[in-house]
Amino acid sequence: MMAMNVSVSADDYLYFVGRALGGMDAIVRELGDARAGERASLPGANSPYGLLTHCLGVVEYWAGHLVAGRTIERDRATEFDATGPVDDLLARSAAVFAQLRIDVVGSSPAAPLRHEPDGWAVGPDRPLTQGAALLHVYEELAQHHGQMEILHDAVRDSAR
Repeated sequence: MMAMNVSVSADDYLYFVGRALGGMDAIVRELGDARAGERASLPGANSPYGLLTHCLGVVEYWAGHLVAGRTIERDRATEFDATGPVDDLLARSAAVFAQLRIDVVGSSPAAPLRHEPDGWAVGPDRPLTQGAALLHVYEELAQHHGQMEILHDAVRDSAR
């Protein structure tokens, strides 16, 4: 296997994470309280509200617990069913991103995780460094942002 040494600044990383998270925030904001919790009429679809709730759980668990070492209470199974006021979710999103900024700056990308992932954690199936766990956070946010764009269109179009 070829060795690869890639360096990404905290600012660059947070720029791209912020684009994905900000895009999801914008979708939930646009749909508002009345529509953000709706599930599209697609097999197995989540609501945009539930999907953003899940993504915030991903950030808190992978960056906050596994990278930064904080104790995080997370119930992954219920994240997708979350509902509530959009303003509350957006405030939580802003707080999670602010904490992520602190966690990224304080991380040691080549160091091992501060905790082993729990058995229920869905993610890479091999040992990770802190940098790889942060890359997984971006992976999850980017993929779910794209998914949420499809959900947004389906929920918006169902009202027509």
